[in-house]
Amino acid sequence: MRFAIPPAGAVAVLFLSVRNAMDASGYSAAAAQMEAAAASIPGFIGFTAARGSDGVGIAVSYWADEAAALAWRDQADHARVRDQGRAIWYDHYCVSIAQVTRAYHWDRPPE
Repeated sequence: MRFAIPPAGAVAVLFLSVRNAMDASGYSAAAAQMEAAAASIPGFIGFTAARGSDGVGIAVSYWADEAAALAWRDQADHARVRDQGRAIWYDHYCVSIAQVTRAYHWDRPPE
């Protein structure tokens, strides 16, 4: 798996959540739809997510600037799915917005 490496100055939207067991197939379909929708927003850099068996997860999306991150927040399908998440899939979530000051990566060399 490869992760997006954002440039300095990019905006990171961190979405920490606790998912319940309701409507797993609906959640999966909506998550795939939201990932595709985010990628269509000008200024999208990348997205990565992970979720533990306890339902706790983190999703991070990277944006070229604050305007792009706000465009994602205000996108109509995203707002609709956000409402569904509150009504059905999430017991709790927290959103934090941060500016990237530095990013780097490491890959295991091939053997």
